[in-house]
Amino acid sequence: MTQPAILLENLTISYGETAVVHDVSFDVAEGESFALVGESGSGKSTILKAISGLAPDWTGTVSVLGTPRGHAPDRTFAETCQMVFQDPYGSLHPRKTVDTCLAEPLAIHGFGGRDSRVKDMLDAVGLDQRFRFRFPHQLSGGQRQRVAIARALMLEPKVLLLDEPTSALDVSVQAEILNLLKKLRRDQGLTYLMVTHNLPVVAFLCDRLAVMRHGRIVEIADVDALKSGRLSAPYSRELFAASGGVLQPA
Repeated sequence: MTQPAILLENLTISYGETAVVHDVSFDVAEGESFALVGESGSGKSTILKAISGLAPDWTGTVSVLGTPRGHAPDRTFAETCQMVFQDPYGSLHPRKTVDTCLAEPLAIHGFGGRDSRVKDMLDAVGLDQRFRFRFPHQLSGGQRQRVAIARALMLEPKVLLLDEPTSALDVSVQAEILNLLKKLRRDQGLTYLMVTHNLPVVAFLCDRLAVMRHGRIVEIADVDALKSGRLSAPYSRELFAASGGVLQPA
């Protein structure tokens, strides 16, 4: 049996003395796109933070590509798994050019071939080379998010954690970024674990989803069940009804 790309077993995450995620277990196959959905405050983003090392107070098991994830910072983990944040306006340093932003991970981890890697990654995310020496304030929201995705891919990780990657963008730009993510997954054999509240996005980009409420998983389903409205948990059906049952991204 092939090992999963991401494996969580009995994961409980706390902030101080308050547990915000309770006994969560699921796995994501290599090459799969898996979504965590639910209302704000349900614990979705906290799970991504625990996997990435930004929420270290947890118990249970976290494993990525067969390697257990510890609680301490781990440089080698960055070469396996990276995170794309919700807000491209906040995730890029305002005083660093696109070139510096993309080259920085290579310098930190001792990778060579900086020039060619930066050029290739700009091509991969659909940005012209003229953007290379611009600052974030000179880019649109969609262009900034393309840079953020490029930065996450500079070390050639196989797993991406996507925290609401289109919700801060104009509706007209969201579809462009979703199409880019679908293409990158196909071209580079990536595995996605995505947090979103947008069910049409899940229907477009994902294979399976876990529905969360109050820090617990209430249902795991194939995306076909979502598209057809055949979700079994009452709360899942509430989310489906709230989406209007029309699961096509804008």
